[in-house]
Amino acid sequence: MELFQKAESVRLRNRKDKYLIAMDDKDNVTQRRKGTNKDSIWNVEFVEGREDAFRLKSCYGKYLTTTNTPFIPGVVGKKVIQADLPEKNYPSAEWEAVRDGFQVRLKSFWGTYLQPNGGLPPWRNSITHEAPNTNRKYEKVLWDIEVVEKRPNLHRRTRSDSTFQRLDLTFIRSNSHSVASTLVSPKTKAQLGEPQEIS
Repeated sequence: MELFQKAESVRLRNRKDKYLIAMDDKDNVTQRRKGTNKDSIWNVEFVEGREDAFRLKSCYGKYLTTTNTPFIPGVVGKKVIQADLPEKNYPSAEWEAVRDGFQVRLKSFWGTYLQPNGGLPPWRNSITHEAPNTNRKYEKVLWDIEVVEKRPNLHRRTRSDSTFQRLDLTFIRSNSHSVASTLVSPKTKAQLGEPQEIS
C-alpha cells in the first residue's frame, strides 16, 4: 500500500510482462505487452474512511470495477470492467494492495484478486477476479507496480521554514540597562537594516 500512497498514477505489469489496459470502448479491460500508451496508466484515488483502500481510474475517467458476472457461464472467474462511480462509497471499485516482496496482489473488497488470464480465446488477454485456490494461481495474480507520476508531498511548516526563521537576540547595552533587539535572518536583516541602539 505504501507504494500506492506515494503514486499519483501507475502502470500494472503481470508476470508475463503484460500491462493492464483500459480498452477504448470504455467498458472492458485487457492486457498487452506495450505499455507506453495512456490506456496503460491508472490514476490512484484513495477511499475516504478506509485507510488501505484505493480506486484505479482509467484514462477514460472510468474505474476498475469487479462484477458478479461470470466471464464465461459456469466458470469461477468473474468479469472486471471499467465503470462509472455510481455513489461515493462503491465497494466494487475498491482495491487493496497485498504486498509479496517487490510485487503486490490486488485484492477486491470481496476478497478476490485481480487475475490476468492466458490460453486460447476468449481467455487470452482477459482480466477476471477470483479467489486463488492453488499456489500456482497465487503466483498468477502477482503484479509489478510502475509509478508513472509521484504524488506531491504535503509540506508541513516547521521552524526551519522561512516563516519561522530562527530568532537571534542581540543585547545592546545602553547606560546601565540591557535591551533586547530581535534580529531575523541575514536576508531580512539586510531589508530591515541594522538594529539601532535604544537609549
